[in-house]
Amino acid sequence: MNDDIETPIQKLPTTAEGYAGLQDELRRRVQVDRPRINERIKDALADDPNLPENAEYQAAKFEQEGNEARIAELQDKLARAEVIDISKLSGDTVKFGATVTVIDEDTDEKRVWQIVGEPEADAKKRKISIFSPLARALIGKTKGMSIEVLTPGGARAFKIRKVEWR
Repeated sequence: MNDDIETPIQKLPTTAEGYAGLQDELRRRVQVDRPRINERIKDALADDPNLPENAEYQAAKFEQEGNEARIAELQDKLARAEVIDISKLSGDTVKFGATVTVIDEDTDEKRVWQIVGEPEADAKKRKISIFSPLARALIGKTKGMSIEVLTPGGARAFKIRKVEWR
């Protein structure tokens, strides 16, 4: 094994909105959550210095570990983020940042999805990760084309009705 070979850092495509969201969460976790948890640990120690039996201390330490792990994860994502300005994108071909309207060919149900980076994907907000099966099937396609996607419920066919840049 050659230790001189470095693994390339995988960039994470993200929108400016997604990047700002990661920054906001990191700021909150460092400036608000970390001091609050530290205070909780101090209070628990003052109440009962017997650590193995101090449930409040154990709970606060567990919360601290989770918060610190998330801080490290956010710092990593921000360091690898590649912010893509969607306002400068256009065209009929589906790519990162596109808002795509598709029609389920079985049910005629209309669905609208924006293709975003993994950190900002949120199905409730109709934002799907560029790494999701649906997004991977859509990338490179144009209005009017049909795609097939393997979902947990089986294969689904969709027709691309619209490609927008918002």
